[in-house]
Amino acid sequence: MDDRSARRLWETALGRLQLQVTRPNYDTWLRDTVGLRLEEGRFTVGAPSDFATEWLSTRMRPLISNVLTTLTGEALDVSFEVLGAPGFCHEASVAESIPVTKPTWPRPRLNPAFTFDSFVVGGCNRLAHAAAMAVASAPGHTYNPLLLCAPTGLGKTHLLHAIAHEACNCNLRVVCASAEQFTSQFVSAVRNHRSEEFRDRYRSADILLLDDVQFLQGKEQTQIEFYHAFDELHSSGRQIVLTCDRCPQELLSLDQRLRSRLQWGLIADIKPPNLHARMAILYAKAHAQGLNVPTEVFEFLANRMPENVRELEGALTRVAAYARLTHHPLTVEFTAAALQDVTPHLPAPLPTPESILTAVCRHFSVSRQLLTSRSRNRQLAYARHIAMYLLREDAHRPLTDIGRVLGGRDHATVLHGHSKITKELAFLQDTREHIERLRHNIHHQPAA
Repeated sequence: MDDRSARRLWETALGRLQLQVTRPNYDTWLRDTVGLRLEEGRFTVGAPSDFATEWLSTRMRPLISNVLTTLTGEALDVSFEVLGAPGFCHEASVAESIPVTKPTWPRPRLNPAFTFDSFVVGGCNRLAHAAAMAVASAPGHTYNPLLLCAPTGLGKTHLLHAIAHEACNCNLRVVCASAEQFTSQFVSAVRNHRSEEFRDRYRSADILLLDDVQFLQGKEQTQIEFYHAFDELHSSGRQIVLTCDRCPQELLSLDQRLRSRLQWGLIADIKPPNLHARMAILYAKAHAQGLNVPTEVFEFLANRMPENVRELEGALTRVAAYARLTHHPLTVEFTAAALQDVTPHLPAPLPTPESILTAVCRHFSVSRQLLTSRSRNRQLAYARHIAMYLLREDAHRPLTDIGRVLGGRDHATVLHGHSKITKELAFLQDTREHIERLRHNIHHQPAA
């Protein structure tokens, strides 16, 4: 059979297939295919992308083979290849085939800063990030649906938009919306008698990303519409990604059938970032904005701000803006003052190692040189242990940092000194009085 006959046979087959599959399935996977050749019991179909050929091969091969066998009266195997691949004469086929104008698919409104490159990965979000990357690289093939669960401000929307960016770059049909937008668009479509247009948009997507699915609770008709859209997309192998602020089992006002479907794929939760992760987030944010921020300011924010990433980044932006507008250097004290209006509950800044060492030296009437020396004099060792305790408990310094500022001692020595004072506080009144007086001096008297 020549190429022209193969194309005519395929056009007939498409007419049959159009009656046997849903309209979104036909529009997405079959409409832009071309019959290429029939050779030795094998019919070859051309599709516009690797993704399309793989999907057709895994999901529609039996149906297509049956249709072609019925039309030709002989058992035919079916293979698929990308249009333009070796063996396909692109110019001749384009000239002789009926031109099809593919409607423009509107690009969703995405935050340009929410990409995989700008997402800071840590132990708290590693699973969610890896799952999002896997979905972006092969939509519909793994983790379908993918549900990202986390309280507000921890990066769910960031990952959702990162997936959308990747899908758009691959020219996939992407719908990215919040559950509130889905609801309002559905209500508007029903009111204006445009329900079919609404359904076509959501059910024709290659990948649907819906943010804050918990807002579908209590909206019965909207849940029914989303339920059918979910089933249509999932059954045709197209990707669904959702975010929620809690586990599906806690969405008690959500239809049980929908709750069950949310658990079909992978549920990846995001935990609040620990101190190390908060520091990494701040460093990344400052670098992206070209900010020169002292390490002690990062430490202050990471230690004192909430675990909400959005608030953490907002605090850094506010402090940097205040410093730029007032021409004031970025210090810990300035940072605390800049945030006082928006976070009045913010604790006082941690004492610096310098202020603690200065206070200890004054209190025990020793020089800094002696305090950090290798002398084992009993009074010096006691003062040194007190300094270790305060640096650990009040300044929250790591053991290695404490050892470094106290003359290069190892972490085991610091841990011993800290433990010694901790035990003495339980039964020695003198040690308790030393600690109380030193804390008063550190917090209420300026250092020299």
